[in-house]
Amino acid sequence: MQRLIEGVHKFRNDEFGNYRRLFRKLSQEGQKPHTLFITCSDSRVLAELITQSNPGDLFVVKNVGNIVPAASVTGDTNSTAAAIELAVENLRVSDIVICGHSQCGAISALIGETPVNDRTPHLRDWLRLAAPVLDTLKKDYAHLKTADERSTAAAEENVLFGLDNLHSYHCVQERLMDGTLRLHGWFFKIVTAELFAYGPGTKQFSPLVREYDAAPPSAT
Repeated sequence: MQRLIEGVHKFRNDEFGNYRRLFRKLSQEGQKPHTLFITCSDSRVLAELITQSNPGDLFVVKNVGNIVPAASVTGDTNSTAAAIELAVENLRVSDIVICGHSQCGAISALIGETPVNDRTPHLRDWLRLAAPVLDTLKKDYAHLKTADERSTAAAEENVLFGLDNLHSYHCVQERLMDGTLRLHGWFFKIVTAELFAYGPGTKQFSPLVREYDAAPPSAT
């Protein structure tokens, strides 16, 4: 906690001056983020850092495993849905990024590499929402031998699963139909800080380049 407190004072004393005008503008005009960025709670994955974004640019949702539940999931398991609706309907973001990552603890638990039991009931029930990813892993990736290979495949399929589930939200459907919203599936490799983007044409995750095609409504 002391490190956090020291960081707060360092920001106020050393860094805030560089952002004073920006924060004043954000305070007066409100937030107008261009992108909803859904990523994992993993402490190594920082959306603003890896995209070099400023305050006000991204509407960030971090949850365990960057899981996107279907719109039909209600109750305490779908606070992510509230963020999706707020970003798409109220803030009118133009893009949604779902960003998975390597060495994901949630994915490791999902595929059975680390234990989940009655001592973690909320985590257990949350991961069950991504059960279709397990089905895909068994069906299409039975040939993978190592835990690392299976984890990477599951993490990438979980991103695609999230893109599919985004289509279950009425507000997302409307914005996709009128062409004012784009969907993107990304994967962050921690050891090299590389970002990979899913290409609907190739159906592969490839290194992110300056120009690439977002996933159209029918691609997921």
